[in-house]
Amino acid sequence: MPVTKIAPLVVIAAASLGLSGCATKQFVREQVAVVNARVDTLEQRVGANEAATRQAAADAQAAGTAASAANQTTNQRIDQLNARVDGLEQRMTRPKRARN
Repeated sequence: MPVTKIAPLVVIAAASLGLSGCATKQFVREQVAVVNARVDTLEQRVGANEAATRQAAADAQAAGTAASAANQTTNQRIDQLNARVDGLEQRMTRPKRARN
């Protein structure tokens, strides 16, 4: 092949390699920076959600403890009232003494 026919092929080959769509380092850095910013935002939101979840669990535990204590107090009071009712029922079923 003569040189005049090869030269245009070399130019076309070089141009196609130069315009092949390879990303530049700057382009990649910009795209990674955008993704990293989104990841950072999501990490902050997850951290806030974790803190809120821990607080809700602590509040639920405290409420459960308070409810258990209230239940115990209520049961003790019911036992006291049952004893009083039993005493009243016994007094009502005793035969009355005759009055002189």
